[in-house]
Amino acid sequence: MKMTVMDPKIYLAPMSGVTDLAFRLISRKFGASHCFFEMLDAKATVYGHPKNKRLLKTVKKDCPISAQLVGADPAVMLDAAEKILSLVDISFLDINSACPAKKIIKKGAGASLLKDTARLGKIVKKLASGLRIPVTVKLRTGFYDRDVREFVRTAKVCQENGASALFIHGRTMVQSYAGDIDYESIKAAKASLEIPVFGSGNIFNPFMAKRMLDETGCDGILVARGAFGNPWIFKSIENYLKKGKIPEELSLTVKKRALIKHLAYIEKYRDMKDANKIGFMGKVTMEYFKGLYNSARIRERICKVRSYNELLDLISGVRQ
Repeated sequence: MKMTVMDPKIYLAPMSGVTDLAFRLISRKFGASHCFFEMLDAKATVYGHPKNKRLLKTVKKDCPISAQLVGADPAVMLDAAEKILSLVDISFLDINSACPAKKIIKKGAGASLLKDTARLGKIVKKLASGLRIPVTVKLRTGFYDRDVREFVRTAKVCQENGASALFIHGRTMVQSYAGDIDYESIKAAKASLEIPVFGSGNIFNPFMAKRMLDETGCDGILVARGAFGNPWIFKSIENYLKKGKIPEELSLTVKKRALIKHLAYIEKYRDMKDANKIGFMGKVTMEYFKGLYNSARIRERICKVRSYNELLDLISGVRQ
């Protein structure tokens, strides 16, 4: 099934424990054109794990949106995808073949599928032929080592079995989130495929986004860790790519305003016990204040906060 790639082609990547409804809404407010739910485990989805209710929480303005599944059994993956479609409207379903977490690798899922392209192909085919929406695949450029030709073969397996697009993190599983980005493999995949290819990895500012596009020729980009405490990265990238506008350093006032809005979304939509919610808000707050000369002192004060209003008062008093 053909997948339409709309401008701006700047997507928020799915990140476990991060891209909840509040994170997606603040990202959309600052220009994210497409978002994902947090990664969903196929078996947990089929069996109706209580956590999935929170993971799939959404509202009308949280669109367009897609889901990403991780698993190793084609039949279970299809059942899980159908379960998701019965609960929410999504633009496409992504198969995770990139997660480097040990608990995922041990199950033969995530990046482990890079070592078993036959199984990966079966999963793609099962979902692509069984669903009424496009199916995409998230890949890394290898498991142990970089091998451009081998990676292109893996990418072609996905395309031949019905994948509508690929999202490629330019690192191997062994690299995890460290080391240089392998632009060469992404470029080779783009040149060898007929489906859209998105690049991911180290996109922390507009210049890195442009480098990904220029060096690979990819159709779009996935922003992941670059959005931590930095939701305006999406609009900054769009302005730089379309207008050549160099992003200006944002004032602390602007950052605090965005943070307060983000926290308001958490307060409204995140279902957690109060103590856990305040702890979660504290972690989010520290991301926004990272880099300030007195960030260590701010972190100490945040750790002592016991209520939402107390946290807001603390934020109000933060100075450059």
